[in-house]
Amino acid sequence: MFTQLLAEHFVHTALWAGAVVAVVSGAIGVFVVARGMSFAVHAISELGFTGAAGALVAGIDPVLGMIGGSLVVGLVLGLLSLRGRERDSAIGAVLAFGLGVGVLFLSLYQGYATEATNLLFGSIVGVGGGQLRDLAIVAAVVVAGLAALYRPLLFSSVDPEIAAARGVPLRALSVALFLLLALTTAEAIQVVGVLLVLTLVITPAAAAQRLTGRPGLALALGVGIALVSTEGGIVLSLAQPWPTSFFISAISFAFYLTARLVDVRRG
Repeated sequence: MFTQLLAEHFVHTALWAGAVVAVVSGAIGVFVVARGMSFAVHAISELGFTGAAGALVAGIDPVLGMIGGSLVVGLVLGLLSLRGRERDSAIGAVLAFGLGVGVLFLSLYQGYATEATNLLFGSIVGVGGGQLRDLAIVAAVVVAGLAALYRPLLFSSVDPEIAAARGVPLRALSVALFLLLALTTAEAIQVVGVLLVLTLVITPAAAAQRLTGRPGLALALGVGIALVSTEGGIVLSLAQPWPTSFFISAISFAFYLTARLVDVRRG
């Protein structure tokens, strides 16, 4: 049965989709962890679900609503350009309001909200050829944006005060990074769902930064860990009928624990 499933077209599509999402999530996660923006990832993913619920009420594709909701939240958070506790409190306020709006949308929708609620847990094996194409296009946009902004993003992440003194446009970079993060989060939701999106964007990058202090190597390690976690999770879900998102999160977390152990032993 396992061999037969590996030969199926939908499995090949799922593996390609997982690889695309893993590369983008692992790459942007390094900057997210360096800037302490993990809570923002959670907020964007939760409010992406609100966008999906709103799309159902409007009668359009919930995936489009999810992407739109994520981009709106990312733009708002980027424009705030806040740090530390002030940023966390602002994100918490926006998140609470957005979730309330999501509940309202679901109560107004008269049909079955299966398409939207599926986004809570992800459905990588349900990705079709059209969705894979869309994922690849979004991934290309995010990777191109990260490549273009790599040096100023790295500079402002390591030392924002000196970066500002050298004329680096911190607010514009903040908006750009949040928009790229919103696109990445909307992609990752389709693989692991709203509830586990942190496992692809945050956990691999956090593990990578435990293993090395070199930004370029940390980015490569983050991508590698996300890729192994995603592809391994998909393959394991074929052998054992458990949720794919569970396997992905378990492998990713195992990498994180191993990285912490290596870091402790290294002194």
